Amino acid sequence: MELRTAVSPRDVKHYTTQRLREEFLIQDLFVPGEIKLVYSHIDRIITGAAVPVEPLTLTAGEELRAEYFCQRRELGVINIGGAGRITVDARVYRVGFKEAMYIGMGSKEIVFASDDAQNPAKFYLNSAPAHRTCPTVLIKPEGEPGEGVVIVKDENKVELGSLEDANHRVICKYILPGQVESCQLEMGMTKLAPGSVWNTMPCHTHDRRMEVYLYFEMPQDAFVMHYMGEPQETRHIVMRNEEAVISPSWSIHAGCGSRAYTFIWGMVGENQDFDDMDGIAMKDLM
Repeated sequence: MELRTAVSPRDVKHYTTQRLREEFLIQDLFVPGEIKLVYSHIDRIITGAAVPVEPLTLTAGEELRAEYFCQRRELGVINIGGAGRITVDARVYRVGFKEAMYIGMGSKEIVFASDDAQNPAKFYLNSAPAHRTCPTVLIKPEGEPGEGVVIVKDENKVELGSLEDANHRVICKYILPGQVESCQLEMGMTKLAPGSVWNTMPCHTHDRRMEVYLYFEMPQDAFVMHYMGEPQETRHIVMRNEEAVISPSWSIHAGCGSRAYTFIWGMVGENQDFDDMDGIAMKDLM
């Protein structure tokens, strides 16, 4: 498990491009046959991925000083690859493309598998410390609810922006209060319409939680300019397909791509109110 320390906004003002990338960018997440995990001291979030060719078991490793991964943690998973299965304490959940899972604290054995090793699942992971156990559920954007299955509510599929502003997008909220109970983790997915390239505009910060973005569904030659930093001290990181970026609570988090793309957002922190954010006027960005 790779370890990243927290950073001060005063220090970031003096970072080179390479240093910015070393501190905040997460590359090479989706490696066939491996689980990759990055532990950030910023709100203790773990960002990672599992790409099972053969079944892969999630373990705590030495870094967590725990008997098993979810002994003191909760876990969110979204599949951006082929169909797969997640087994949680002997119960098997079938997780398709863009379907998700919330796995509660206390889940001991977590195993990732793919239906087809030639088209493996790509399980994207966000994990946060937890203080109580919430129910483990499979989350589907569409379909019928059932035992252990939650369907994303219509009010949590939000269409925003416009083509004129190049930010027409649909936000699909997977894990948040009122739909899937968690201690602090929230996760969702935003897809931009063709011809739109800007996300999360107007810019904002949210002092009570941090965020991680995963950009995907981009061709090999496409990129996203991810903007971060304090509103009057902005910086950028050039990002490619299936790369993630850590966004501290003091930082803006916005992106503009060379073409439309999709991104997964995961939030961890004190407040689960999705709309708890501090907007930044366009004229005040520097």
